[in-house]
This record gives sequence, structure tokens and C-alpha cells, in this order.
Amino acid sequence: MDTHPLLIVDGANVVGSRPDGWWHDRAGAAARLRDRLVPVADTGVPPELPAPVEVVLVVEGAARDVPGVAGVRTVAAPGSGDDTIVDLVRAAADRRRLVVTADRELRGRVGELGAEVYGPRWLPS
Repeated sequence: MDTHPLLIVDGANVVGSRPDGWWHDRAGAAARLRDRLVPVADTGVPPELPAPVEVVLVVEGAARDVPGVAGVRTVAAPGSGDDTIVDLVRAAADRRRLVVTADRELRGRVGELGAEVYGPRWLPS
């Protein structure tokens, strides 16, 4: 049993929450988000989430080929990113699970499974 918290980030939703031109290069925006998440594995997100943390970035569509890097595992959704996130939460039922998304429906689905939910602004910049 892994005792480290599992942080699952809804890549499309978090990227889409910042009007920085992400729509011109979805894969590049997802890679920038992935790189921004790397320190979280070692530092957590104080005070709510102490380190160490397993960080998973769920990618889909044009960003599905963004590879993982040390500290951040990427999971390419075969269909709906939301369904993939729910599956990841369900598969880790014995761990503390945190999901970062602003998607209201997804927040409800993972919340029913016992995951904590935070909005995109909760992540470090």
C-alpha cells in the first residue's frame, strides 16, 4: 500500500482556466503545466498537502502525447479525461486522493468517491 498522497490534475481543465493563448498550442500548454507540477512531488502544496506526493497529470486530445517526467506521471485518457480521472481515484481507494479541477460535474463524481477537490488556483504558479 502506497502511503504517499495521490494528486491528480485535470490537465485540460487546469490549462483552460488561464487565458494565456493555450488554444494555439495545447500540447505545449500541457507540457508547461507538467513542468510547473514537478516541484510539487518534493514540496507538496503547503499547508494542505505535505510532501512527498505522487503527481499524475491526465492529458487528452491534442495533448495526449505529452510525456511524463521525473516527478510527474502523465496518463493519456483513451476517451474522456473525466472518466480517466474517476478511474484513477477509484483505483487508489486506500490512499489520500486529491483532484485539481474546476469542472463541477467531475468535482461531484470524485467527491462521492472520497477524493478531496481543489480548484486550479490552488496549485503553485
